[in-house]
Amino acid sequence: MFKRNKNKRTFFEKITGAVHLDDDILDDEIEEEEIQDRHFYNEDEPTQVVQEDIEGELAVDVINTRDAIIIKAMIAGVRPNDIDIDLSRDMITIKASREDSHETSDEDFFQRELYWGKFSRNILLPEEIDVEVSEAKEKNGLLILTLPKVDKNRKTKLQVKG
Repeated sequence: MFKRNKNKRTFFEKITGAVHLDDDILDDEIEEEEIQDRHFYNEDEPTQVVQEDIEGELAVDVINTRDAIIIKAMIAGVRPNDIDIDLSRDMITIKASREDSHETSDEDFFQRELYWGKFSRNILLPEEIDVEVSEAKEKNGLLILTLPKVDKNRKTKLQVKG
């Protein structure tokens, strides 16, 4: 039978921030260092989570067609000039920030689900792309990146200069 090491967190616990509690382990025995790894707490109000310098992750669709890799992401509320896209032959990084207008005080919110602040996404591409002919378009809050693949079978004649 498999015996769990109580001092070591499982893979699931590490990626979700969950804590495994055995019958002989109580909530108050969880080390404060573990709690600080998962959340940033305001010392004045221990139950309030403070979101300082937390960067959100941009949700994307990555489509791998025969000729290109197409990436789609919803970036509503961000001006196209404020989107930073770094591109290499095998990886792309998209960064931006969505600013809240602060027209409403926090006490007036009944429900708050929209994400405001910095967000980014690093995507390892499934194939090499041609950086020079790649393009990005934004329409109605949808960012569409078209990344043509490198044609590895393409041949050409090389002229010898003399």
